[in-house]
Amino acid sequence: MMPSGFRHTDRSFFERDVLEVAPDLLGCLLRRSGADGTVAIRITEVEAYAGERDPGAHSYRGKTARNATIFGPAGHIYCYFSYGLHYAINLVTTGVGKPYGCLVRAGRVVEGEELARIRRQSRRRSPVSERDLARGPGRVAQAFAVTLADDGDDLFGGEWEFRIPDAPRITPAIGPRVGVSGVAGDGAEFPWRFWVPGDPTVSAYRPAKSRRPVPG
Repeated sequence: MMPSGFRHTDRSFFERDVLEVAPDLLGCLLRRSGADGTVAIRITEVEAYAGERDPGAHSYRGKTARNATIFGPAGHIYCYFSYGLHYAINLVTTGVGKPYGCLVRAGRVVEGEELARIRRQSRRRSPVSERDLARGPGRVAQAFAVTLADDGDDLFGGEWEFRIPDAPRITPAIGPRVGVSGVAGDGAEFPWRFWVPGDPTVSAYRPAKSRRPVPG
C-alpha cells in the first residue's frame, strides 16, 4: 500500500537547476514496483552534481556512452556502476543538454522493508538493520534491485513513482560531498550534499582517498 502523507507532482519538479532540486528532494518518496514486490524510500540524503560547472562530476568533460542519460530529459533515472563496487542512481534534473543530477545517497525504507532486507541480505552474512537498509548509495541501489538495465527509466511511468511530502519543506543540513577529491570536495566551494538533520539513515561522511572524481 502506498504510504500516506505524499502527493503527486509532475516532471516540472525536476526541470529546475540541480541546486534548487537537491534540497527539495529531502522527505520525498521514491518507489519502485516489480514482479517480486514494491520498495519505497523516504529520501534523507542527496548530493548535487552539475556537469560542466562541477569538476566532481564525471559528466564534467562531456558526453559519453556511459553518461548519456544525464544529458537527457529531466525526471529519469541515471544509473552507473561506481568504482567497480556497486550501482548508484541519480535523478536527472534541469533539461536536455544540461548534465545535472542528484545522487540518492540514503533513505528510510517506508514500504517493502522485508523485500529490501532480502535484497540486501543476499550480500551479507550478518542481519541488516532497519537503519542500514538504504544507508549509502550502493545500499539504495540494492534495496531497489537496480542494475545498468534500469539506466534511463522514467520516474513518471513504468515501475517507478516519485511523490512529494504533504509536510512542510525540510530545512537541510549542508556540507561537502562524500569521497570527492580536489576542489570539488571542498565544502566551502561545493557545499552540495544535503541531508535531513539527525536522521540515522544518513551515511557517514568520508573525505576522498584519491583524486578521482565521483560520478554524478
